[in-house]
Amino acid sequence: MTTKTDPAMQDLKPTVWIGKQGCTEAAVEEIVAQLKKRKTIKIKWLQNTDVDPDAVAAAAHAALVEVRGRTMVLTESAKKGKK
Repeated sequence: MTTKTDPAMQDLKPTVWIGKQGCTEAAVEEIVAQLKKRKTIKIKWLQNTDVDPDAVAAAAHAALVEVRGRTMVLTESAKKGKK
């Protein structure tokens, strides 16, 4: 799958890092809080950590834009009316 992404995403700095413990509830809460502020965030995780980007996006009620290596970009979900 080849997609042309917004060049601004390359300039986006990671704001959330997922560590050895994986994607914890605290990490998901931080992702949700940052999505409210920034609308688009970049997340990186450690090489020895297994992370499922689709599961992270689902847990944060966000849209997965792109995954490259150990980096993913999430945006606020288009679905409004959550809770």
